[in-house]
Amino acid sequence: MVIPPPPRPPTITKFLKPYVLRMHFTNKYVSAQVIHKPTATVAMSASSQEKALRGSMESTRDVAAAAKIGKILAERLLLNNIPAVTIHLKREQKYHGKVKAVVDSVRETGVKLL
Repeated sequence: MVIPPPPRPPTITKFLKPYVLRMHFTNKYVSAQVIHKPTATVAMSASSQEKALRGSMESTRDVAAAAKIGKILAERLLLNNIPAVTIHLKREQKYHGKVKAVVDSVRETGVKLL
């Protein structure tokens, strides 16, 4: 007879910071998205590939474009009642340049960073 292991209490750590900001930069575009970790779905995103944004930007890949994407993403987050996010940087990303522009513009627009 096999005795099953005792049930574990649910882990709470993955629910403490449910929204994670991820950024992706290519040679042509800047994109940022907020992922809801418990359900593994994209809660909100903004990209310089969007048709409505391309016309208002001079360049779709520089630091100014990254700042604009961060501001637009933060406004969309506040409209959907997401007041705080956590930043997830890839191994090669440093808090400098485009990454800093996105994060600073999100912070300045009113979204808290955890």
